[in-house]
Amino acid sequence: MAAGAPRIFVSHLSGVAVFDPAGDQVGRVRDLVVMLRVGQRPPRLLGLVVELATRRRIFLPMTRVTAIQSGQIITTGVLNVRRFEQRPTERLVFGELLDRRVTLTETGEEVSVLDLSVHQLPARREWEIDRVFVRKGRKGSAFRRAKGEALTVEWTAVTGFSLEEQAQGAESLLATFEQLRPADLANVLHHLSSKRRAEVAAALDDDRLADVLEELPEDDQIEILGKLKEERAADVLEAMDPDDAADLLGELPTDDQERLLRLMQPGDAADMRRLMSYEERTAGGLMTTEPIVLRPDATVADALARVRNADLSPALAAQVYVCRPPDETPTGKYLGTVHFQRLLREPPPSLVSSILDSDLQPLDPEADLPAIAGFFATYDMVAAPVVDEAGALLGAVTVDDVLDHMLPEDWRETEFHLDEEVPTDGS
Repeated sequence: MAAGAPRIFVSHLSGVAVFDPAGDQVGRVRDLVVMLRVGQRPPRLLGLVVELATRRRIFLPMTRVTAIQSGQIITTGVLNVRRFEQRPTERLVFGELLDRRVTLTETGEEVSVLDLSVHQLPARREWEIDRVFVRKGRKGSAFRRAKGEALTVEWTAVTGFSLEEQAQGAESLLATFEQLRPADLANVLHHLSSKRRAEVAAALDDDRLADVLEELPEDDQIEILGKLKEERAADVLEAMDPDDAADLLGELPTDDQERLLRLMQPGDAADMRRLMSYEERTAGGLMTTEPIVLRPDATVADALARVRNADLSPALAAQVYVCRPPDETPTGKYLGTVHFQRLLREPPPSLVSSILDSDLQPLDPEADLPAIAGFFATYDMVAAPVVDEAGALLGAVTVDDVLDHMLPEDWRETEFHLDEEVPTDGS
């Protein structure tokens, strides 16, 4: 649903069909999964519980929902078909929140929850519950329907849903630090006890845990991954950037590597094996296998649409790579790079093949760290293509991966602080 679209009441989503981009039905919505937050902050909608034709129920993250319209839900087509398991910080909307007795803040009157509405936050990919449809009066029974005024109120107008400040376990901790960047949350986890770190990691959703793992020291990564169930560990590795996941896998015993690789999707496992075949401090070992790749007949508008993907890091979004088919790494012949600033200066219908930067030499997969750092410094780049002897694009190295390997090993444990007073007059 686009930003600014009308809110959707959850009762209208019950049993709604879910389709992939090709128009094939993959299942139906059976529930919604939310994460409650401390105080009166509206809950975040994490995803949907979808029942497949096989009766198996799976979790569909909202980040993989592209549209909710005309009584149907469209997905990106990427589904994890492992059985849904509710986590400690999660609540089921139909199963736990509807028909609940809550209290109107203003009057102290108890009311029954009949429905909830969700909406997508402007300019963000997150969804929240924003309003509650309630009925006043005593709760009804199986033989007598409750009577009383029905009204819709803001989430903040009721109490009885949200986590209490004194709640124990991982729930309050996660709710308190929900707005932290992954690097800052990683710093929090690093200073927790091993037991507490495992509890928090178990309660994080896969994407959030993947982001945090990428920012943790190696020892913490291995410890946390080792305490997850193997199927979930494989899911989290799939959600990580391929180069970071390959580095983490490379630190595990060979038997553990193989077990996890067998549990991963074949395409992701193939990427991991390819990355692990290179020395760690080379372009091949540092690169991600998921840069933006376009065919020569793609337009500037196509390129800008790909760059807008909120899941891309700023470095990966800084440029697109134009290659002949296939357009997934390893690609067909690499033709050149188009930088983001150049895209902004060209008419949307222009072909990317007409504005290529083909003079800049790509990196060889065996290039070592000093050579890569010199390349970035010489050409003021934030990302660079990695191309093999046959001319196929293998991936891209980003400046953050170079810095990770050039800084001291314990740099993540060092606390960096901005000056308390920042001049505002240009001095």
